[in-house]
This record gives sequence, C-alpha cells and structure tokens, in this order.
Amino acid sequence: MKLGKLRRVNLREYWRHEALDFTRWLAEPENLELLSDEVGVGIHAIQTEASVGRFNVDILAEEENTGRRIIIENQLEKTDHSHLGQLITYAAGLEAEYVVWVVREVREEHRQAVDWLNEHTGEQINFFLVAIELWQIGDSPPAPKFNVISRPNEWTRSVRGSTQAGDLTDTKTRQLEFWQQFKDFAAARRPELKLRTPRPQHWFNIAIGRADYHLSLSVDSREGEVRCELYIPDSKELYQTFLLRREEIEEQLGMTGQLEWQELPGKKASRIRISHEVRFLDTGSWEAAFEWLMETAVKFKRVFTRDWT
Repeated sequence: MKLGKLRRVNLREYWRHEALDFTRWLAEPENLELLSDEVGVGIHAIQTEASVGRFNVDILAEEENTGRRIIIENQLEKTDHSHLGQLITYAAGLEAEYVVWVVREVREEHRQAVDWLNEHTGEQINFFLVAIELWQIGDSPPAPKFNVISRPNEWTRSVRGSTQAGDLTDTKTRQLEFWQQFKDFAAARRPELKLRTPRPQHWFNIAIGRADYHLSLSVDSREGEVRCELYIPDSKELYQTFLLRREEIEEQLGMTGQLEWQELPGKKASRIRISHEVRFLDTGSWEAAFEWLMETAVKFKRVFTRDWT
C-alpha cells in the first residue's frame, strides 16, 4: 500500500482575508463544532463583527444550554500585545465568560499571559488560546486542526473558587470526580456524545444539535439514583408533541412504561426522564452507572432527534 505525504498548508493559501474569509468560515456551525470539541464548550454563534464601542469582536457566541457569552478573536499570525489587549476589552464590554483566541502561532510570553489570567481571574471567566493548522495529503482538500495551547484547569479552579466561597462540600468534590470519570469513560466508547467540561454539580448537560431541548444527566446521592432526561426549557407545545407519540417513543427506546413524563405545571420547562439505581458513595459501582448513563443517552439522542411532528 502506498502512503501519502502529510503536508502543512500555509493558512493564507486558503484564507486570504482574516475577516472576510476565515471569520466567515469559522462562524459556520460545522466549523464551530470542531472548535467546540477541542475546547470542551458548546459554541453557538450569535453575530460576526459584533460592536464593542469603537471596535468589533470577530465572533460573538453563546454556550449551548446555558446562554453564557463567548467571544472569539481570530489572528492568522503570531500572537501580539494588541490582540491580547483587545480580548480583555471585548470580554469586559460584552460581559463574556469564555474568551477564545484563535491564532496561527503562539509566542511564549502570550501563553504565559493567558495562563496567568486563568489562574488569577474568577471561576466564571475562562480563557482559551488555540492554534489552528491546515494539513493536506497529496491533492486532497486541506483539513483544519485546532490545538488548545492554554485552557482553564477546571479541577483546580473549581476547588479554589469553591473553597474561597466556603461551599466546596465533600458531595461537590465527589460530583466533580464522578463527571470527570464519566467523561473519560464515555469519550473512549461513544464519541458521538458531545461531552463538555465537567463541573462540581449534580447534573451534566449534553447538547444534541437542537436549540430547543437537550439531554441532561444527573446523579442524586440522597435517592441513590442516576437519571437521564430530555430537558425542554421553554416549550410546552414541544412536550405535547412528544407526549402524543408516547407509546411509539417508548417502544423505540426499548423502555415501554419506564419513562417519567413530567410536564411540570406552573413552570416553563418540562422533561422526560428515566432513573437507575447507583451507590454513589461506592466508587466501585460507578463504572456500571457510567455504562447505563452512556447507553441511555445514546438511545435518547437517537430517538428524540428524529422528526416527530
């Protein structure tokens, strides 16, 4: 078998103009998904060239499921002081919680600066420094590759921030450990699940390519249960659409009579969920819980993303 030769392509061969070519390319959903997979944050674009005073940030976006603001600044050159200053200005002006700097090449002093910002800002502010490359085999179309150079240390920051606030309980610490181990477990077995950065909380959201609903996994230490649910934040009509097809949905899931259909009267949200027993304090039982959560999430994603209208 003859093997091709991998060649690195100059970014300017493909994207001649940073704003007109690269920013527009990156803002496309399928390309933002590539970046999302690398940084571990679901990114949904809101606007390109968004105004911040006399300046414009390349991409204004939000985190899937939470709506937290994200700014993305592109630089198809080496990092420089000017863009670093612009990032901080944009983050302040737009009250962004995620700051993503996409560049061709990283100077060491700027990597150190981003690391320093991640260490010395609050837990709600997160800086990512990302290098982009283009690679080609023979005459094939060039393929993009994102490499995260600097990112928040979620474990350290969560522990540090919660300790300062005085609320990092043993349960919160164990929840973070549980979701970190679950992410590692599922990522190696079910890459179709888009798993984001774990946090010290009882739930773990999973985007499934829809803005109007998502999957939410949870662990309840008091009840001794893990749960998988379809969470619909603001559409009773959508919930009723699913409810009308209840028997067919449960049959396709292989869960006839097992789902809890909760319209949640008086609230905007509604959910459809299923529970499974777990001994949360026994870490030896976690792998079985991970297996159930993973396989149930895959089934929910497969069935609920079909057209049920």
